[in-house]
Amino acid sequence: MARPRAKELTERELEIMQVFWDHGEQTAQDVRDRLAADGRDLAYTTVATLVRILLEKQFVTQTNVERPFRYQPARSFEEVSGNLVQDLLSRVFGGSAEKLMVSLLERKRLTKKERDALRRILEETSENGTR
Repeated sequence: MARPRAKELTERELEIMQVFWDHGEQTAQDVRDRLAADGRDLAYTTVATLVRILLEKQFVTQTNVERPFRYQPARSFEEVSGNLVQDLLSRVFGGSAEKLMVSLLERKRLTKKERDALRRILEETSENGTR
């Protein structure tokens, strides 16, 4: 018996979603071509299967009824990434935003632009109590 599909995105599904977020409505062939142009050469059948799974999971919607089928993202990058961060925060860091930020900052050197953006967010948060 096949396992039920996880509600979360796999790494490959997230890769496919990134194409939809970056380029909007696409066919499975369009997605495959864009991935290949980025050096990620997957078989068309693999991409088509992943798009079908994303459709079943309701991460994309089909926009036409004739072939080739076209799909567009049903969930925004902000929604999906926010859910992933929230899941990471609760499962790995016990809900501690401080532990998450310390872990992130210890592993990645920030550019001046990133530091300025982070500083601005922290100032807004402290002024408003929340962002």
